Amino acid sequence: MSQDIPVTGYAILGLLTFGDELTGYEIKQRADVTLRFYWVSPAMSQIYTELRRLSDHGLVTADVRTDGGREVTTYAITGAGQAALREWMDTTPAGFPVLKHPVLLRLLVGHVTEPERTRQMLHEYVAELDRALVDLAQVRESLRGADEPGQPFRFPSLVAEWGLDYFDAERRHTHRALASLDETGAGDTEATA
Repeated sequence: MSQDIPVTGYAILGLLTFGDELTGYEIKQRADVTLRFYWVSPAMSQIYTELRRLSDHGLVTADVRTDGGREVTTYAITGAGQAALREWMDTTPAGFPVLKHPVLLRLLVGHVTEPERTRQMLHEYVAELDRALVDLAQVRESLRGADEPGQPFRFPSLVAEWGLDYFDAERRHTHRALASLDETGAGDTEATA
């Protein structure tokens, strides 16, 4: 069955393992708060596509009820969904992350533009990292009190801490690149055609 479910489907199953039923919109909100820091947060259309697939496989249930005159569908993971998620966790290799890093790609060919533009791009990246660090620190703080061993948010708190360390390392590497560009004058010559 695992070949029929993409990784995003397993991510959605994982978001449903914290004991609550969620609407597609609530799943999107949870993904935006969590997945965006280390995985692609799926679009609403992708979430609903995956929920249909998961429902067709019996991995989630859909409960339709009326709320204020409109139909609201909530989703919950089934026992089969728990088993499929566990099988995926237990039998698939961890995988090595593919680094698709637009800043590094641009730095690689920084010689084709003005040196100041490359520095500006790196400064903009530091500012983005600073914002991400603040956001993720807030997520990490929100998990306190339910993050001890055996508690439901133990593993999400470990992911948040990993992310904080990662963003901090990215910040250090960016500052190192900026310092190197400043002291060596690297990139200060225009590319020749």
